[in-house]
Amino acid sequence: MNTVKNAPQRHSSSVPNVLSTLSQTFGKMNQYPFLKWGMLIIGLPVYVISFIIYLMKRKDDAYQRLWHELHQACTDAGLKEKLITKHLEQQRRKQTFFQQKIDELKIKQVAEKRAEDEFLQIVEDKVQEELAQRGENQLTFSGIMRTLLKHPVFVVLTFIPGLLFYILIFLYMNPYIKYIFERLVSTLFVIIGVAFFVFTILYISPFDPAANILGVTATKEQIATFNQIYGLDQPYWVQLWQAIQGIFTFDLGASFAGNENVVDAIARKIPITLFLTFIALILAVVIAIPIGIISATRSNTFLDYTLMFVALIGLSIPNFWQGLIFILTFSIELQWLPATFTPGNLLSIIMPAVVLGTGLMASIARMTRSSTLEVIHEDYIITARAKGLNERRILWRHAFGNALIPIITVIGLMFGGMLGGAAVTEKVFNISGIGSYIVDKQFIPDIPAIMGGVVYIAITISLVNLFIDILYAFIDPRIRSKMKQY
Repeated sequence: MNTVKNAPQRHSSSVPNVLSTLSQTFGKMNQYPFLKWGMLIIGLPVYVISFIIYLMKRKDDAYQRLWHELHQACTDAGLKEKLITKHLEQQRRKQTFFQQKIDELKIKQVAEKRAEDEFLQIVEDKVQEELAQRGENQLTFSGIMRTLLKHPVFVVLTFIPGLLFYILIFLYMNPYIKYIFERLVSTLFVIIGVAFFVFTILYISPFDPAANILGVTATKEQIATFNQIYGLDQPYWVQLWQAIQGIFTFDLGASFAGNENVVDAIARKIPITLFLTFIALILAVVIAIPIGIISATRSNTFLDYTLMFVALIGLSIPNFWQGLIFILTFSIELQWLPATFTPGNLLSIIMPAVVLGTGLMASIARMTRSSTLEVIHEDYIITARAKGLNERRILWRHAFGNALIPIITVIGLMFGGMLGGAAVTEKVFNISGIGSYIVDKQFIPDIPAIMGGVVYIAITISLVNLFIDILYAFIDPRIRSKMKQY
């Protein structure tokens, strides 16, 4: 029965707690100019209502009333005249000391200005001291808003017109959601930046799409008609806006060559590249991390030198040469694996995945070794050994988790390089992926196709990096604590 009776009380007390947190979060966000102006723009109705209430309360503000009283009292006491006299004497002594000509008019102006500043500061100090003794605070617009956000009636009345404002504050109330939201916002700016630079480079490119597609026999009228159909005769800013708009609405129109829908073509090709990249990533992680750990635990031995030498070779081999050697060896000579990729044939993905993942495999192995070596010589690992813990338990429970942050960083960075550099591997193994698609369209240049391919790859890389950033928080408790500190 007590549980049932206390349930409504807990529910009713949770509302003030939420509103109090809402008010505190607003105060913290208000300290950052970017967030401050963002809240003002999206929450203008809330600010207008709050400002009206602020003006009404300002009439009875104890600070304003007390400031005028003390200002008048200090004026009546002749404090300003005393300060002017003091600064006049100081200026005369200063000019006499430096043997300068005494200019009474200039001295008087400087003394009056400095006396006025000191007088206002003395009044302000007295006001603050008096307010502190009374237990009152100065009325500010920010303070009024924080107070209003604690009142359920105000929040209910302004919730609909200030919906975006409240959504933004609620997002920032949870440190993890705030972290993800900020990364998504930064990703949005990255996408816009990539679109801007890619389009600008293609726009100033010396290649003429109309002349390349129509051929040297095309007349001026045919070229003009082609440019008009695809909007290439419009100003730079108009074309740029249309390109960015098409990216976010998934409507990039038709490609210049082949007249196929760009988004549909990318949707067919990008899964192949993603599948190839993820298979290469899994192979690299599964093989490289154990190699790096073994090398670290047996540092400066023949095994360590051999493994790191092989890793260095893996970093040095060009993808296209490695792919050709694989085809000659495993396809033509041994006839174990197909030379080209065939959808549905899992054997045909082995060689491309190994070739694409070789560089990543070598990088992860070297980073795992160096990171693990650094961690296993820390004081807490030595303490764990002194306590008699099993070496395997020390390695996997205490050392590996702390060594994982640099390894994950390398994986995230190299994944972007793999995804962007998959074009070479795709060309060698005749894979119809997004990399080879962009390369084929580059020399026209087919602006919608290249824009779509590059930007959607950038979006994929940004999302992978967002996932890596979130992984940091789950792996390292120090990062979690920093996320909770605003």
